Amino acid sequence: MHKILFICHGNICRSPMAEFVLKDLVQKAGLSSHFNIASAATSTEEIGNPVYPPARQKLAEHGISCTGKTARQLTCTDYTVYDLLIGMDHANLRNIERICGPDNAHKIHLLMEYANSTREVADPWYTGNFEQTWQDVLAGCQGLLKSFYPLQK
Repeated sequence: MHKILFICHGNICRSPMAEFVLKDLVQKAGLSSHFNIASAATSTEEIGNPVYPPARQKLAEHGISCTGKTARQLTCTDYTVYDLLIGMDHANLRNIERICGPDNAHKIHLLMEYANSTREVADPWYTGNFEQTWQDVLAGCQGLLKSFYPLQK
């Protein structure tokens, strides 16, 4: 079982998009039973709030539902529960380590690493460009799935 936790600042845009995109990819590949996928926030600002409407709409445009998802905060325990803690930007990575401690097991990564890029996932909260965020998240999630199952599309 591959246990993956996506993390961003508020858990209402980028990390839930990544959570549901990867869930969709693994479901379509017939691999759902091999994954436990979730998302969380590094802040408390949006705890309990649903996915931000434009992010929800972007997922819906691609036939992906995120119904029932509400923001939750990352906990120290998540580091032991999940195999990978994947942040959307460098600030997320710093905050993950602030909450969880040092990454001695090398579990913390940027999503775009899996798309062979050193850049961060575009933050639509500031850019308003949910299409760019979709493209980044999709590329990262496709690369992540290929890292486990190289023969997947």
